[in-house]
Amino acid sequence: MNHITLLTICYGVISLICSISVTIHILLTKRDTASCAGWIGVCWLMPLFGSVLYLMFGINRVHRRAQKMMDEEGTEHYLPLKELRHEVKGQFLPLVKMLDRLTGHPLLGGNIVRCLHDGDNAYPVMLEAISQAQHSVLLCSYIFRHDIIGEKFVEVLSEAKNRGVEVRVLVDGIGSGYIYSDILRSLDEKNIKCARFMHSFLPWRMPFINLRNHRKILVIDGKIGFLGGLNIGAENLLRVTTHQPVADTHFRFEGPVITQLTEAFVKDWAFTTNEVLTGPRYFPQPVPIGNVPARIVTSGPDADMEKIEYAMLQAIILAKKEVWFMSPYFIPDNRFATELGLAALRGVEVNILVPKESNHKFTDYARNACLPRLIDVGCHIWLGGPPFNHSKLMVVDRNWSFVGSSNLDRRSLRLNFEINVEIHDFITASHLEGFIKRHCSEKLTKEDYQAWSLPVRLRNAVLRLFTPYL
Repeated sequence: MNHITLLTICYGVISLICSISVTIHILLTKRDTASCAGWIGVCWLMPLFGSVLYLMFGINRVHRRAQKMMDEEGTEHYLPLKELRHEVKGQFLPLVKMLDRLTGHPLLGGNIVRCLHDGDNAYPVMLEAISQAQHSVLLCSYIFRHDIIGEKFVEVLSEAKNRGVEVRVLVDGIGSGYIYSDILRSLDEKNIKCARFMHSFLPWRMPFINLRNHRKILVIDGKIGFLGGLNIGAENLLRVTTHQPVADTHFRFEGPVITQLTEAFVKDWAFTTNEVLTGPRYFPQPVPIGNVPARIVTSGPDADMEKIEYAMLQAIILAKKEVWFMSPYFIPDNRFATELGLAALRGVEVNILVPKESNHKFTDYARNACLPRLIDVGCHIWLGGPPFNHSKLMVVDRNWSFVGSSNLDRRSLRLNFEINVEIHDFITASHLEGFIKRHCSEKLTKEDYQAWSLPVRLRNAVLRLFTPYL
């Protein structure tokens, strides 16, 4: 047996072992059959290279690390909230029960909610809250720009730190700069404790580049909280002339639900830095101060359940009259599109508002590939004019609202770390429904999409294949 033949046999044996081993792991761990079949095909067509790709990109190490941290930490960091649970009867009771089990958190009564549209209205309220902080400030943002607004936040955060307030700032490792982050340099210069979520230049950590923390959280003293779709940047100031102005909606909360919001930040911070924040400085005794029931719902690749998507799907199933969506990036998968279609077919008025032109053209093209199917079954697709609106809103039967950071696409619902809040309140739902209606400037009809040329339709269909990376 010559040398070349021996190498060929060794290569074949190693390839077979790799393919079989990876296939077994895929079959035992992957839930999605399309993903499962795809990875198995790659590993048998290219045994060694495919196996390396799977080891890098196919294994959810984020979930493993998060589960290990939960096992080590044991109990929650905050006081039990069972006595503040809000009991629901009627239409949305099945949804409440499902989220009870899915999130492990109760629906909490006694909250106050305030809608803040655009950075012009939201930033002053957020900055004022930070300037009045006495114990702690926790801030998480996907995008934190080093511009006139970003520096204003750095200034008030520095002032808070200098008067003895514990300040923590978490930004995404991609959204706020991967190679170099000006805002982190500015925070470091002020000696503010800050970190980049899942950021590394190490080759074996590069797979995490597609997993992003898209959450926007601000908590003051464990008593006042903000969340929604608003990043930190001058483009969100509509009263200031910018190249691409971005409208958005943010929410200010007070009440027991802030405990759940704080916990979401604390887990992300511990995941990133291994520092566990605990004690009354961050988790004071929750006190009911309003009458709005609310609950935080998070999702991300650190868990097996797509909790935000499941909440939306269950709400669509329970809808009796109407469902309103407002999303800057709308690319539903087959499961989500089917539920929307079934709701429309049973007589529910399904209204979906998307921007006529977003800030990502490729995403718009991929979105347009999804819309004809929904229009054909009776969903109403509305187009919003400029400025581009980044709000993420859902309202069902003018009684239940679901708002936060999550878009209606595969990236948000499966890959990103997201945070939403369910709100059981007629006043809030009515306000948000009216807000969505006012932005419906043009309706997309069957005649409109039938007029699209073949090259346009092919372009849209091709780009839809890349939705997890858009």
